[in-house]
This record gives sequence, C-alpha cells and structure tokens, in this order.
Amino acid sequence: MSFQATVRHKGDVAVIDLSGRLVLGEAPRTLQEAILELILEGRRKIVLNLMDVSHLDSAGLGEMCAACASVTNSGGEVRLVTPVRIHDQMEVTKLSTVFADYPDEAAAAESFRREPSNA
Repeated sequence: MSFQATVRHKGDVAVIDLSGRLVLGEAPRTLQEAILELILEGRRKIVLNLMDVSHLDSAGLGEMCAACASVTNSGGEVRLVTPVRIHDQMEVTKLSTVFADYPDEAAAAESFRREPSNA
C-alpha cells in the first residue's frame, strides 16, 4: 500500500489522515509537504491521524519529529491519534514525551480546547 496524507478540517483544527507505510522513501516527503502547506495557510492546530498507518519505521518516526518541530517553530501544536501498536512504539522510543497522543480524533481535537495553546 502506498503512503497517503489526506488533509481535512474540523473547525480550526486541521486533521491529516495518514495511511499506508510511513517509512523511508516517499512517505516522509508527502508528510512534510502536507505540514508545510498547513503552516503556510496559517493552521496552527494539527492532528496527525495514524490509525491507518500499516507500518512505521525509524525514518517515519524521525519525519514525525521533524513535522512536529516545523509546526512548533511556527507557533502551532501537533496531536497524534494512534492505534495501540503505535502508541506502544511511542512509549518504547520515549517519543511519548514529545508527542501528545490520543485514542481517537475527538479526544485529540478536544485537547486543543482544554489545554492552553500557543496558537
């Protein structure tokens, strides 16, 4: 399955639905392009939905970190929606200290309203 990043909007929150293999190769460029486009649009609240990601390697994790840094440097914030297997991967790699991850999209979007935002 090829990697895809589809952007949609729920109010002031941009949701990027990721599907396929987030691994070394095409996937990172696709993710960075989607993030850059949102930053240029002035979007500062971004949810990365990883529920349909079939595989995530270290390069994919690195690109997620780079995407988060780009958004943070522009004054925004990123939240993740992760299935259990990716949540566990985030725990093992200690990236759970970098990313706020949630079990579903509604909880991730709501977190922007509950927590103080830089945006």
